[in-house]
Amino acid sequence: MTLGSVPLSTVDLQIPDGARRNNTLICAPVMAKTVDQMLVQIKKAKELGADLAEIRVDFLENFSPKQDLEVLIKQSSLPTLVTYRPKWEGGEYDGDESKRQEALRLAMELGSDFIDVELKVAHDFFNSIQGKKPEKVKVIVSSHNYENTPSTEEIANLAARIQATGADIVKIATTALDITDNARMFQVLVHSQVPMIGIVMAERGLMSRVLASKFGGFLTFGSVEAGVVSAPGQPTVKDLLDLYNFRQIGADTKVHGVIGNPIGHSKSPHLYNTAFKSVGFNGIYLPLLVDSVANYISTYSSSDFVGYSYTIPHKEAGLKCCDEIDPIAQAIGAISCMIKRPADGKLIGYNVDYLGAIGAIEEALRGSNGATASASPLAGKLFVVMGAGGAGKALAYGGYEKGARVVVANRSFDKAKELASKVGGQAMTLSELKDFHPEEGMILANTTSVGMKPRTDETPLPKEALKHYSLVFDAIYTPKMTRLLTEAQECGAIIVYGTEMFTNQAYVQFERFTGLPAPKQLIRDTIARNT
Repeated sequence: MTLGSVPLSTVDLQIPDGARRNNTLICAPVMAKTVDQMLVQIKKAKELGADLAEIRVDFLENFSPKQDLEVLIKQSSLPTLVTYRPKWEGGEYDGDESKRQEALRLAMELGSDFIDVELKVAHDFFNSIQGKKPEKVKVIVSSHNYENTPSTEEIANLAARIQATGADIVKIATTALDITDNARMFQVLVHSQVPMIGIVMAERGLMSRVLASKFGGFLTFGSVEAGVVSAPGQPTVKDLLDLYNFRQIGADTKVHGVIGNPIGHSKSPHLYNTAFKSVGFNGIYLPLLVDSVANYISTYSSSDFVGYSYTIPHKEAGLKCCDEIDPIAQAIGAISCMIKRPADGKLIGYNVDYLGAIGAIEEALRGSNGATASASPLAGKLFVVMGAGGAGKALAYGGYEKGARVVVANRSFDKAKELASKVGGQAMTLSELKDFHPEEGMILANTTSVGMKPRTDETPLPKEALKHYSLVFDAIYTPKMTRLLTEAQECGAIIVYGTEMFTNQAYVQFERFTGLPAPKQLIRDTIARNT
């Protein structure tokens, strides 16, 4: 499939020669209530870098087909796709079907580059035009499933049915109930013999929209404004181009990502995609909303899915999916980074939380007391770790390795006790911690999610208890200044941001992902801009 097979040339698209590694178009849906507002949105879509505007005439108030379509098609600053979506297919139109199809025929006559016709009425529509279709106009025949994503075989059969109607372009949109649903769409997309749009909707379907270009999709949709979407899970044009480097994604692009749940808050895609681009590395980094790590890993087993960061709550589940585990990660019982070794495809697990967090805490302590670089300033200190999950294990193990006396406080005492026993430490519940102050100048590290965006008004420890600590570290980095850190600073403690751990981790992970030296200043600047 090439751009030559559609009524758009590289001249029409204003793409500088060699500037893109794929032919997948970015289509911006336009859903304003008036024609004038639509034209303004189309102009903005063009400025943002979209290739095509989907004119959703079902959103127009007082739509007058002949008059409005003529203005929209003739005055559009982008090539046009006219869609008049009925309510029975997820749209806004709830009127006479013959009038709706009449408007689509009119859009063809007026020179729209594409029109969208639903599979349910495609035979009727093609019968009504009796083969008389302007050569320039291409008909997209679409099917939308707002319930789930069927099997690969069912999607392939559906694509064949759509093609059999006479469609120039097949469009299938399904709904992701699990991130593995995208794989079934990719499988059909990559084997399609005709131009195909294959989209999986909802947050778990984001990868289908970004990787459409990798698997040969005809187009993907990007909204003009964040939140103003024509379907669930749609990214913005700006994010597709600037955050995901969409034009540079090719069939051979290596896929990386951060595996977590929730994951929408993660700044890792901003960081790694910017860093990849800066050194010319052919990779993409995605936020991956994963429910079952084992299902994800077994589904995306191809050699192009090569590296992951792990975050809450999947650090321990990730470890179980590794073929080999770094000794430090094995001792901690959790990974934060997984690499697929190119030579044999084996999955290797590492824990770089340990390096990132302990390094940041030591740096802050040295800066405050002028300790020599040879001895760890954590040695002999009472080191209180809140949380006993993956990050908690990394901090407890790291403190123990540096000679600190470790205390583990967790909501569940049994989990706290299990971790504390491994590091020769003391265990207690989080509720007991507020009254725990056997000495002054303790070190506190929070690895729980209490205080993370959007619940930024919460804190895992009352302010009154913070006066006994000389340093407080919070692994949360969204927001950078949590309530815990704000109150610790007010109590006179040195504070260490989660972004410092994130920065130190990033250097190590970037080098593991790419085999190249980390662009340290760029990474630090990118983190500062996005937190």
